[in-house]
Amino acid sequence: MSDPASRLVDRYGPWAVVTGASDGIGRAFAGQLAASGLSVVLVARRREVLQALATELERRHRVATEVVAADLATRAGREAVEDATRGVDVGLLVASAGFGTSGPFLAGDLDVELGMIDVNCGALLAQSHHFAERFAERGRGGLVLLSSLVAFQGVPRAANYAATKAYVQTLAEALRVELKPHGVDVLACAPGPVDSAFATRAHMQMGATVTPETVAEGALAALGRRTTVAPGALSKLLTSSLRTLPRAGRVRVMQKVMAGMTPAAASGPTVADASPSAPTSR
Repeated sequence: MSDPASRLVDRYGPWAVVTGASDGIGRAFAGQLAASGLSVVLVARRREVLQALATELERRHRVATEVVAADLATRAGREAVEDATRGVDVGLLVASAGFGTSGPFLAGDLDVELGMIDVNCGALLAQSHHFAERFAERGRGGLVLLSSLVAFQGVPRAANYAATKAYVQTLAEALRVELKPHGVDVLACAPGPVDSAFATRAHMQMGATVTPETVAEGALAALGRRTTVAPGALSKLLTSSLRTLPRAGRVRVMQKVMAGMTPAAASGPTVADASPSAPTSR
């Protein structure tokens, strides 16, 4: 076992929970954790996709897996994850479930936007609280919370999505300080554009991107060592470029970026699904 892999097992223990594990960033985290020797609880809506991933990880990495098909927007879905892991020595939570929308705020579907808050914020808070309690009792553990480059300023045409990621970012920053005395590491992972189905489902036209594997690798390397990580050279470049501008200037830049990425936005909102509980089928 390599040194980075050994660090994860030694620090966090034998099991990790990954939400949004059916594709994209969540799937990449699940693969890299399994490659590091951790058994994984895979959480998303689509049981058949999760089961296929579980079979692949067990065969390739000789780890154990658990599949939980759950809608994290609901209390029942969140409780299903808690029930399934009650007797499992979980030491790491990767909360990557989430979805986004793009388009003019006034053209948005309010039910969809409220559902986004339920998943991106409510479910993440509930699971962070549940597992942080467990980790504090065992004296070690880690939370990886999926923030975003859009978390650091308002983003016209993705206003609510950016606001949900700002919530995640500030929560992670505070929890890192609060939970450190209990032996619990907290990391905000804030990537820029990622090469995944997220953009396709949102009808967003992205240019340069980083891969989900780059995001997962960078986050796991930073866990326990930093508060926030922007994995990949592109994410770091975009973050540093925006940081030099005043906040109002960053908002204007993001307005232009989103206008170029969502040319059809004037006709109404589109939805990007990266979660087990988004309102569009996958």
